[in-house]
Amino acid sequence: MAKKRVNHMEYLDGMEKIPSDIMEKVLTTVDQYDYLCYTAKDVETALAKDQLSLHDYGALLSPAALPYLEEMARRGKSKTQKHFGNSISLFTPLYIANYCANECTYCGFKATNKIHRAALSLSEAEKELKAIHETGLEEILILTGESRHLSDVDYIGEVVKLATNYFTTVGIEIYPLNIDEYAYLHQCGADFVSVYQETYNPETYEQVHLWGSKRIFPYRFHAQERALLGGMRGVSFGALLGLDDFRKDAFAAGLHAHLIQQKYPHAEIGFSVPRLRPYINNKENNSKDVHERQLLQVMLAYRLFMPYAGITISTRERAGFRDHVVGLVATKMSAGVNVGVGGHEEEQKGDKQFEISDERTVADIHQMLINKGLQPVYSDYIRL
Repeated sequence: MAKKRVNHMEYLDGMEKIPSDIMEKVLTTVDQYDYLCYTAKDVETALAKDQLSLHDYGALLSPAALPYLEEMARRGKSKTQKHFGNSISLFTPLYIANYCANECTYCGFKATNKIHRAALSLSEAEKELKAIHETGLEEILILTGESRHLSDVDYIGEVVKLATNYFTTVGIEIYPLNIDEYAYLHQCGADFVSVYQETYNPETYEQVHLWGSKRIFPYRFHAQERALLGGMRGVSFGALLGLDDFRKDAFAAGLHAHLIQQKYPHAEIGFSVPRLRPYINNKENNSKDVHERQLLQVMLAYRLFMPYAGITISTRERAGFRDHVVGLVATKMSAGVNVGVGGHEEEQKGDKQFEISDERTVADIHQMLINKGLQPVYSDYIRL
């Protein structure tokens, strides 16, 4: 599309609109959320409940809750064990392309960033999938940059089909699609869709998405709902913590997921908690206001508000923190990660999206979980 700053709240041609009031509910509620108004008494009241109200959830995300992290952790661990036992699901991402047609100020894949661009051929993709499968993993997350022209839906579909030969669960993290496109990828074998709103503040969203189709806030917001309407069995939510006020963004992501769960009770819901990370040509892109205590607070608030939701901890975080939160609150973690294009079977073909903090292999992560008395899970789904 033309490199111009179109209205970020208006759909572009070809973007499907669906009848849903969830975005309006989320934006209105978040606008009224004042986390500074909560007191210690509000936090204690929330922690005394088995089922949280939205007010309770807001309290657990507030600064008033920080002195109660230990109690939140005890309750969070109890909820995690009740609904997930000692199991920790393992997966790895496979970046098949890093072409992008958007200009997002925080991302290493942005169109103007001078990096080496590439896309895997189908034969190269199959070699990567086979190499990952040989590590024992049974779940794969397929990712691209956001370029419909250079990583089109048909190409992604062909890679998904190849992935089903090696993996029982296939997720995708790509640009938002229309319902029929999600249905097509589901027919190809995709099970889950991850889409992160980055920030739920429309004003900040406009400022950091300068041009490209990703600039359109409502189309991205409704992606999970379109994915479910297209037949996907699970969707994941999250904000890029530190891009804007992380407490409001986390509150919004939790509310968004909650409303989707109410509307689509059959859907499997997940959260991810990415923080800003440096990337090639930008080493200062750190989420300085979201430290590990705050990140843990967000994760625990998600767990206590939506006990059944899966929570993923990625290699953006250091190994020590990841080891601490698995079993406590996180139920899924990545292993053997490369965030460049390819790089599992042969030399990395395209530059990476951001810097990771945990480069351990699948075997390393497996052993760590065993040492903690946890059960690594490679597959919890049978593909018929």
